[in-house]
Amino acid sequence: MFAQVPQPLHFAEALLERFTALSLLRTPSALCSGLVQACAELSDATLSQLYLLDATQTRLSLCAQWHQGQMQLPDSVSLPSDYSDMHLLQYCLCQNRPLLMSNLDANLHSTAFLPDSDQSWRNLMCLPLTDGQQHVRGLLVTASRHQRELDHMDEALQMLGNFAVAQLQLLGRPAAPSLPALAVADITPPSREHFGLIGESAEMKQVYSLISKVLHNPVAVLITGETGTGKELVARAIHEYGLRRSKSFIALNCAAMPENLLESELFGYRKGAFSGADRDHKGLFDAADGGTLFLDEIGDMPLLLQAKLLRVLQEGELRPLGSNDTHKVDVRVVTATHHHLREQVQAGLFREDLFYRLTHFPIHLPPLRERGEDILLLAREFVESACCFLQREPCRWSDAALEQLASYEFPGNVRELKGLIARALLLCDGNLLLAEHFNLPGTAPNEAQLSLRERMERVERNLLIDCLRKNQGNQTSAASELGLPRRTLLYRMQRLNICPAELKASRGKNNASAH
Repeated sequence: MFAQVPQPLHFAEALLERFTALSLLRTPSALCSGLVQACAELSDATLSQLYLLDATQTRLSLCAQWHQGQMQLPDSVSLPSDYSDMHLLQYCLCQNRPLLMSNLDANLHSTAFLPDSDQSWRNLMCLPLTDGQQHVRGLLVTASRHQRELDHMDEALQMLGNFAVAQLQLLGRPAAPSLPALAVADITPPSREHFGLIGESAEMKQVYSLISKVLHNPVAVLITGETGTGKELVARAIHEYGLRRSKSFIALNCAAMPENLLESELFGYRKGAFSGADRDHKGLFDAADGGTLFLDEIGDMPLLLQAKLLRVLQEGELRPLGSNDTHKVDVRVVTATHHHLREQVQAGLFREDLFYRLTHFPIHLPPLRERGEDILLLAREFVESACCFLQREPCRWSDAALEQLASYEFPGNVRELKGLIARALLLCDGNLLLAEHFNLPGTAPNEAQLSLRERMERVERNLLIDCLRKNQGNQTSAASELGLPRRTLLYRMQRLNICPAELKASRGKNNASAH
């Protein structure tokens, strides 16, 4: 497609030639292919990839790849919107920052999005591509098997990529590729963690699906659910994985402040607006300008403030207390409540016009009692995190403790579970969590009622489960560590009702080194 650049040709002249060549391309596929070839040749890279967000801004797809001097067309390889286990791509996309790594270490960073190779990938450049409104539309990736400095070319390649994005928008976005298959590493992410949330139940998977629909779409989101279900965590996920992630996220509980203080806190005030106002004060709307303002317990906001909030949502402008002037703000407002707002509207406690303004896209969080399979998953995660925080040895679980938690209704939902875990760890003198450490209402330890055989089976079951978890569910490795034939281990697992599906690898840790 492009002639090789002669060695004496200056880099700026070569770059200008690529701009000109790209401007002459008239199809999205040719433009994508031309971009990756140009970037590979300009940077002398072994590999160049172009990833683009889809029309809903929720999935990132590999649209073109230049590898070892030839074009390779992907077969609809895509990453879901949480980009789980793709920490380098996630960092670049979510932080909207270039990522330059001159000494890439595959032992520290997951590089599953790069093709398999006998030689290690030694350097990586990942550049976010934006449109005219500075919204991230995709990623441009180059990689090589030799170390080299990258600082001198990232800005030029990013400009070239942004130009290609603008051309793509003029030509129309490319559809998901349906071209010959490409030998790309399997990038199917683990499903244990989504948007920083924990849960594998069908109810939570529905929540994840809804979150992915609004990450890059500025619709009004109302999060409903009982107290303690994690409404603020969902609001943070919408912010941190969306287009406003580089700006502020500010949360306010509307039920925690009296009306006069709430108004000044939200909208700000000018000096002399009231007694004690000795200086100008910016409100939370101004502090969240460009970012997200999360209003928790919106159902408890006084009616007079509801009217003022409605105007800000409709007009995008506010007037601080004591001021005659209005000014524009660009804030995404996400709200939450445990009330049934429609009933409050009927009772005259909530404005009907504001109700319809806030409920364009409701997300309901299920109570913990309806997420049965998530209870033990959350409990183990909380224990692991707390042990790490307290710098103590990891704790094991007794069967009685797990059974007690699994059968409890949790009226306080996830918040109650987290508190129970913290208390149990303080009561646990060893490294085995027992039922009596939780002492849940309506339950009682029944260890004394068990026969000797039942007690021994519980000990054996705990031992097998701990060993299987330690080996990430690998039965062959666990059998070897226990000194048992694999067939014997399988027999004992069946006799003790140990389900292999529950013994998958523990939830992968986010690699903080990319952050």
